[in-house]
Amino acid sequence: MKGMDMKGMMKDNNDKMSSMKMTGNTDVDFAMMMRIHHVGAIDMAQAELRDGKDPQMKKMAKAIIAAQKKEIAQFDKFLAKNGQSAEKVTQ
Repeated sequence: MKGMDMKGMMKDNNDKMSSMKMTGNTDVDFAMMMRIHHVGAIDMAQAELRDGKDPQMKKMAKAIIAAQKKEIAQFDKFLAKNGQSAEKVTQ
């Protein structure tokens, strides 16, 4: 099998989100959950770049990686400003 399958990636991502302790602050919880979601999107896009064949899908995967990395940086900045660390989110 070429790396983890897409369903496995989604399950792993959903497990991380469902096990995350919520803070009760909607803004912080949103940023933490979306950060996990975006990391999962990058993982899936990297699998497409590694194993995919269709040029259009590979182009979309590259665009997804760039966009999600930018947004993760924004979430990290917000979380740091609000006393949360990226390490805590990704555990």
